Amino acid sequence: MKRKEYKKAKKKSSKARLVLKIGLVLTIAAFLTVAAYGVTLHKKAELAADRAYEPIKDRTPRSDVKEDKIQPAKDNVSVLLIGVDDSDDRQQGDSNSRADALLVATLNPKQKTVKLLSIPRDSYVYIPEVDYKDKITHANAYGGTKATIETVEEMLDIPIDYYLKTNFNAFIDVVDALGGVEVEVPYERIEKDETDAGTIHLMPGLQVLDGRHALALARTRKLDNDIERGKRQQMIIQAMMDQAKSPAAITKFGDVIDALGDNIKTDMQYKEMLSFLEYAKGGIPSVDTLTLEGDDDWSTGVYYWKLNDEDLQQKKLILQSHLGLISSLAPDLDDEALSNYAGSTKRVVISPTEGSDAN
Repeated sequence: MKRKEYKKAKKKSSKARLVLKIGLVLTIAAFLTVAAYGVTLHKKAELAADRAYEPIKDRTPRSDVKEDKIQPAKDNVSVLLIGVDDSDDRQQGDSNSRADALLVATLNPKQKTVKLLSIPRDSYVYIPEVDYKDKITHANAYGGTKATIETVEEMLDIPIDYYLKTNFNAFIDVVDALGGVEVEVPYERIEKDETDAGTIHLMPGLQVLDGRHALALARTRKLDNDIERGKRQQMIIQAMMDQAKSPAAITKFGDVIDALGDNIKTDMQYKEMLSFLEYAKGGIPSVDTLTLEGDDDWSTGVYYWKLNDEDLQQKKLILQSHLGLISSLAPDLDDEALSNYAGSTKRVVISPTEGSDAN
């Protein structure tokens, strides 16, 4: 090889090595940046979880009764989502607020499914805290989170393993932190904002809503009813889940954690929250939305949503079966056996020969 050609080849080789070195340095830098970001998020999330942790006094969760502590990644669990009508502007306080949104989520890790039941806020139900029937939305004002949980357990005949309580601020800030949510607005509507002083103008059609507009959509019910309102809340939760799993949301998780801040309360500890993430590995589980049928009731002079007994019984069985509390064959049992199943709030083990829990 001639001297000139040798120098040229050596120069190209040096450039190639330089490119490889730069690429390697950038790869390592990117990896360290992502790792540092992950560590920061982990620590931030842990601190936020510690602030949010608020176990219910004088209440023994089923996870403490069970021999082996419930693990959301392995066991069927239930979570009560409570949205209270409070904000920085309202300053009503948790004990004086009503439950503006109530949703029960049951999770079955074996099936990779979630049942999401919306409970109309004006449902006329028995409230153990006061020992009489009233709108379920009032349970929180009567006795806080504990009273709300006990009312839902009484109504659905299922144990509530965990609760997650948020106010208007948390909802707005989380939606904004995610960059908004894409939802279908059914009609034009001017709705009160989170302060009850201003207004939000909703326009119909598929669109991306910020937190304040998403909250207005979740709350509106004047042009239809509580059932449609519940469906909209379910739709918004699904949209938030879809947005959270998008690649663009990864860099926003820190903002989401900050948004939750002091506006969320739960009896889940950080390790239990992490086990829910394990549950979601391999993709967001399938979500089946449920509603409670009923009729408008003005018989007392006050408006209530009178639940349909047959539909309520059916929804009870669906949730109980999904939690593994009863066999999916329960509807075929006689009245006495069905009553024994439906009246129990303890987890029972169903052998494979007794039927599947596919409902």
